[in-house]
Amino acid sequence: MGIWFTENQTRDLSLSFRLGKTLRRERTPYQDLAVVETLQYGRMLVLDGAVQTTEKDEFVYHEMITHVPLFAHPAPKRVLVVGGGDGGAIREILKHPTVEEAVLAEIDERVIAAAREFLPGISQGLSDPRAKIMVGDGIEHVRQARGVYDVIIVDSTDPIGPAVGLFAREFYQSVFEALKEDGLFVAQTESPFLNADLIKGVYGNIASVFPLTRLYLAVVPTYPSGLWSFTVGSKKYAPTEPVRQPPEGFTSRYYTPAIHRSAFVLPRFVEELIAAGPAKDGEASV
Repeated sequence: MGIWFTENQTRDLSLSFRLGKTLRRERTPYQDLAVVETLQYGRMLVLDGAVQTTEKDEFVYHEMITHVPLFAHPAPKRVLVVGGGDGGAIREILKHPTVEEAVLAEIDERVIAAAREFLPGISQGLSDPRAKIMVGDGIEHVRQARGVYDVIIVDSTDPIGPAVGLFAREFYQSVFEALKEDGLFVAQTESPFLNADLIKGVYGNIASVFPLTRLYLAVVPTYPSGLWSFTVGSKKYAPTEPVRQPPEGFTSRYYTPAIHRSAFVLPRFVEELIAAGPAKDGEASV
């Protein structure tokens, strides 16, 4: 049967992967880090026993967390990624020619180092001259920023350990203040099947800060349940509609303008999760 890695996704649910070999295993100042070779999904980054990304399906998550907010903005120039030390979000952001600077605020430099060494297809954007890497507390960086970013992307781990503060209303207020007057942000907000209470709380917190709040979905096979949510807070632009077409030479494997629109069409049970459902464009969420 070989060697298997098992992620205990809840107390009652696990997902297992058969391994070829372990490429790196270390305890960083913040978390347990491993990079393993799986037979089904290729190389995989694991933090504190939870799958973060794999070579085979990472494109879904990274394209959807970046291109939805970026194509909803008419001309994003300065973009911040909080977390996301694997570099996948930076890679996708830099496909937009309007972007002049993509800042990565990652608290654990060992994640960046591991991605550079073992996941070059994901981390390649970190070497782009428009990418700026800041090793440190993303929450504090956002708190100190005022009106400087067009788009902020919160590419966090699960709400445990150093990522807990990234799911708090206080942080979303700081994000609001760090954005320009027409800015917007997106955060990964876990599985509607397995994290219903978290989604309710996060959606409500974001809606209490931003005049436009929307939730959208994508399918990421290696994440708990496979169905994954993202929540957008916008000061001005309706995130449900791309306002620009993909530029010449733009490549993607999951994102399209049609997928962008359809991702906001929610199943009934997800609408019920966020109480009254998505607010109408131009209206504040409640």
